[in-house]
Amino acid sequence: MSTAQNFIEKLRSDYPEFLFDYGRKFAFRPPRTIVLGPPEPFWGLLTLHEVSHAILGHRTFEMDVERLRMEAAAWEKARELADLYEVEVDEEVIQRELDTYRDWLHQKSRCPECGLTRFQTPDGQYHCPRCENF
Repeated sequence: MSTAQNFIEKLRSDYPEFLFDYGRKFAFRPPRTIVLGPPEPFWGLLTLHEVSHAILGHRTFEMDVERLRMEAAAWEKARELADLYEVEVDEEVIQRELDTYRDWLHQKSRCPECGLTRFQTPDGQYHCPRCENF
């Protein structure tokens, strides 16, 4: 698209069920608000990522690994939409963004006592096989 305004107007036309708002950072606020962050070189790609969360119906997750799966799925959908909206796909940007969730998951799963990787049970709790004597 030629300008950011044209791009957003096209998205609004194609997805009238979603609200587009501006904020300090890109986000999808279920059930239907897409928050657009400040201008930056990959603004269009980051916007399509948030639109993808909305299209895919991402609302919440039970287990932390589900969040990483949702992020990967939204990036996959954003890649598909990029051609339609003439937005450049930069794999380095996508992997950098996914790394923030990979790092987050790694940090959360690390046992603070012994450093071993813990596992998460469906109730959301993390358990260390060493420290909890499994």
